[in-house]
Amino acid sequence: MPLKGGGEVADRARLVDRARALVWIGLGWHCVEAAVAIGAGVAASSIALIGFGADSLIELLAGAVLLWRFAAVRSGSDSAEHAGHRMIAVSFYLVAAYVLAASLNDLLGSHRPTTSWVGIALALVALATMPPLAIAKARVANRLDSATARGESRQTMLCAYLSVALLAGLAGNALLGLWWLDPVAAIVISGAAAREGVLAWQGQGCCADSSLAEHVHAAHADGCTEQPAQRV
Repeated sequence: MPLKGGGEVADRARLVDRARALVWIGLGWHCVEAAVAIGAGVAASSIALIGFGADSLIELLAGAVLLWRFAAVRSGSDSAEHAGHRMIAVSFYLVAAYVLAASLNDLLGSHRPTTSWVGIALALVALATMPPLAIAKARVANRLDSATARGESRQTMLCAYLSVALLAGLAGNALLGLWWLDPVAAIVISGAAAREGVLAWQGQGCCADSSLAEHVHAAHADGCTEQPAQRV
């Protein structure tokens, strides 16, 4: 149940801290994910891995913007926030365009990537870890009644969905020799990146509203002027 304020100041502040910690965990993972995926993708000539890593870089940027939203002193900067949304959207569009073009080139040119066991392991780890992290973020977001945090949790779950496409492409190539699954998986990743770009441009992705910043403001202000109510 969302927090309604009043005597719930301590709980609200604790939930904001938890939400911030979960975002930091996600940022740490996206750093590792991007580096491993892009490195393994270049080594194996896998556009699916490269696209997955590039998408992780943009997710890293989006997470950084969300942390910026946590800073109460900056939460009122609507013009800067709007520019941040547009920058993220354009980044998603560029990734989508590059991955789509490279995927079609590989598919039409019958370019066969080599096997990447590192990439397969990365996809398996992402598939195992991202859903629990997304669920934890969604629970905190619902308690805070924050559309901003809910949007960020959906992006984390999107990473899990993309890891399924990546795993199918890499495993199909490694185990069955279905090389064309790699560019097909990359096309799926390209479509997901384009969709996230549209949402970011419209202000519907993560960091899209002011509710989370309002919670930060309220937790800070109420913590200075009120004492938490006694629980009965």
